[in-house]
Parts: sequence; C-alpha cells; structure tokens
Amino acid sequence: MSRTTRRVTIADIAARAGVSIGAVSFALNGRKGVSAETRERILGVAEELGWAPASAARSLAGAKTATFGLVLARDPRNLGVETFYMQFLAGVESELSLRNHGLLLQVVPDIRSELETLRGWHKARRVDGVIVTDIRVDDPRIAYLTGTPDLPAVIVGDPSVAVDLMTVGTDDATAVRAAVRHLVELGHRRITRVAGMAELVHTRLRDDAFLDEMRRQDAEGRVLYTDFTPAQGVEATRAALSGIDAPTAIIYDNDVMAVAALGVAAQLGIRVPEDLSIIAWDDSVLCQHSYPRLTSLSHDVVNFGAHVARRLFDVVGGAAPETDLDSTPVLQPRESTGPAPA
Repeated sequence: MSRTTRRVTIADIAARAGVSIGAVSFALNGRKGVSAETRERILGVAEELGWAPASAARSLAGAKTATFGLVLARDPRNLGVETFYMQFLAGVESELSLRNHGLLLQVVPDIRSELETLRGWHKARRVDGVIVTDIRVDDPRIAYLTGTPDLPAVIVGDPSVAVDLMTVGTDDATAVRAAVRHLVELGHRRITRVAGMAELVHTRLRDDAFLDEMRRQDAEGRVLYTDFTPAQGVEATRAALSGIDAPTAIIYDNDVMAVAALGVAAQLGIRVPEDLSIIAWDDSVLCQHSYPRLTSLSHDVVNFGAHVARRLFDVVGGAAPETDLDSTPVLQPRESTGPAPA
C-alpha cells in the first residue's frame, strides 16, 4: 500500500518553532518583523523539516523562473543618488530584456539580512541565479554560495575574494595608481583619498594601491572613510581641508561625493583647480556637466552591468567558474585638476 508524504506547511514550522504563522512568513520571506535570533530559529526549523513552497516544487521538476536576483544592503534613500548602481542596473536590465528575463531586486538594511534573503530565494526557488555586489572582507555570502552550487552566482569584485565562483571585476588598483601619478606630475605632494566603506574589499584594494603608490612617489597620503553619500562626502572634505597640512588634491571613490566637494570648496573660498585638484570615480554625466568639469577615472558602467548579466547566463547554462576582467578605469583629465599651488 502506497503512502503519500504530506507537504510541510508554515503552520508546521510555526508549531515546531513556537512562534506565530505571521512570524514564520516574515522570516521565510526575508522581511522585517522578527528578531535576528527568531529568524535564525525559524529558518533552522524550516530546513530541518524540509520545507519548500509550492513554487519550489515546479522548480524541482526542472522549470525555470526566468528571473535573476540582486540584493543590496544599502539605505534605499541613497540609491537614488548613487549613479553607479543606476548605470549598473541599466546594464543588467539591457541584457536580461534581450532574453526575456526579469530582475528581482531587494534592498535590505545589512549583510545578515542579505544572506537571509539569498537563503530564502534558494529555498523557494525564486530565482535562477544571483548577482552579488559590495563584497566584504570575510564575506559570509561567499561562504554560503560556495557551499550552494545549485544557486548559480556571479560575484562582482576582485578574483581573490571568491576563487571557486564566477567573478567579474575591474582593475581598480591600476586606476588608483594612475590617478596618483597624474597628480604627482602636476606637483601635488599632499593627497587625500575619500574612500567608501572600510569593510568593502574593493575599498581595501584601492587603499593599498593608493598608499603604496604614494610611498613610491615619496608623497604624503591620507585616507578618509564614508558611506558613499554626498553628506559624508561633504563631511570628509571639510575634515580634510580644515587641518594645518591640508591636501592640495583629493581623490573620491564616487562622483556624487566629488560633486558635493565642489560646493564645499566654494563655501570655503578654495578655488578648483587653482588651490585644490579633485578626481572623481565612475565618470557619470555629473562629472561631465559640473563646473568645473571633473577629472575622473572613467569606465563604462552600463556595459559592466551587461557583462555581469551575460556571465550569469553562462553559469546558469553550466559554465565552470572563472575570473573575468571587465575593464581598467582610465583617467579622463578635465578642468578640476591642475598644477599644485605654489
């Protein structure tokens, strides 16, 4: 006599975990409403019971969702002014639309929530693959994805961060060195780097290249950390320019902070580039239409996003993990850099 195995429900999980059905729903869908401890307990019970939603059954039978996923641990209020992600997402979408795929984008408050979202997507078979950005030092997402080969992924970052996963990155170290040499050739000896978040791998790589090149050039370098927002760009610029040995040049980790710095300089009566040279990163339309126009480390971010999407299609199709260099940002000199003040 055959016996049919009953599908595990969220009510079963709630009963085993000793919580409400609503709490289980919040936890399994990566939403706010439960503590981190409760969320971990619920996810553990779900895994123990072998829970999978009805949509997962279709995927287990071989169906595809025609959807890729991207989770961003950022303040949603700042994404609207972050030109890099607007261009990057446009590039990803341009490639997905050619193949009738969609992008599932979720913004979460922190890296733990991002990892929980990836786990939830995998459990529910919500996506065919994921794009992972903003790689941290000792990033828990890398460990999870390395141990979950049935969730295809592309890591946006340096090849050193994920040796067993597909990676696509840019040669930021070479770009930073080129920026330093450009400024030194103009006579600058005190240069500050206004960086992003210290825990990001690409921030560390840029830091190391910047400080090493400054030593090679026998120049004085300093690094200030921010969250990439214009507000912190303003704060860091004021801090850099208020000291006795203020820099004569500043390199910014994105363009919105560099544009904000132009306003700070104007308020302080500092002329750009006569008193202060400024270099931005990403070379968006902001750099090309500011006054003065900003010297920038330029690369095609839209094409970068499209490149990442193509590689994810390759991984979903069975391609072996490899490292892929998209580009090396190239210095685009404009009116914001000039000879160091005498």
